[in-house]
Amino acid sequence: MNNPLLKLSQRIGYTFRDESLITLALTHRSKSGVNNERLEFLGDSILNFVIADALFEKFSNAKEGKLSRLRARMVKGVTLATIAKDFDLGEFLLLGSGELKSGGHRRESILADVVEAIIGAIYLDAGLEVARERILSWYQTRLDALSLEDPIKDPKTRLQEHQQAEHLGLPKYDVTDVHGPGNEQVFTVTCSIPQLNQDIKASGSSRRNAEQAAALVLLGKLGLEEDNSQ
Repeated sequence: MNNPLLKLSQRIGYTFRDESLITLALTHRSKSGVNNERLEFLGDSILNFVIADALFEKFSNAKEGKLSRLRARMVKGVTLATIAKDFDLGEFLLLGSGELKSGGHRRESILADVVEAIIGAIYLDAGLEVARERILSWYQTRLDALSLEDPIKDPKTRLQEHQQAEHLGLPKYDVTDVHGPGNEQVFTVTCSIPQLNQDIKASGSSRRNAEQAAALVLLGKLGLEEDNSQ
C-alpha cells in the first residue's frame, strides 16, 4: 500500500485488502467517469441502517418520529462532512482540475459523499459487520451524546429532517397572500410534500410563522406530532 493510502487507513481505522475500492471511493465524478457515486449510494443505505439499528437499541422506548429525527441528525451532510474533516479526507480526494481550482477538497457536499463511499467500499471489502464496527467507532461520541431530552425542534426543522431521513423530497413553501396594514400584515402560505397529494394552507403574522404553522399541520397528517414521551 502506498504512503497516502497507508496514512488514510490509519486515520479511518481500516486497511483495504482491495486497494482499488478505496481508490474508487476517493474518486469524484469530475476526475473520471468511473467514480464513487455508486459506492456513495451503497454506503448511504448501510449508514442509515447501522445508525437506525444503534438508535433502536439505545432508545428502547422512543417512538418512530423521535428515532427518525435523531437518525436524520446523525446522517445529514453536515455531520458527515465533519467526520470527513476529522480524518482530513480532503487531502486524499481525487478531483478533476476544475474542482481542484475551486476548492472542491473543502466542499462539504463532496466530503460527505466520500464518507458514504468509503463505507460502501469497506462493506464490499470486508462485509457488513466490519462496516458496522467502523461506522459505530466513528460515531461513538456522537451517539453517546444523544438524549431524548434534546430541545424540541421547530416544526419546519422536524419536517425537513423527516423528509431527509426517509429520502423524500423536501417541503415546498409558497406565499399565496399577504393582506392587512404594514404593522398588522397576515401572511398565507401553502406547503406541500411529495407523498401527500394536497397543499396545506396556513396563516401567520410573518412568513416564517405561517410556514411553521403549515409545517405543524403536515407533521400532524404524517403522525409526527411532538410528544414528550418520545
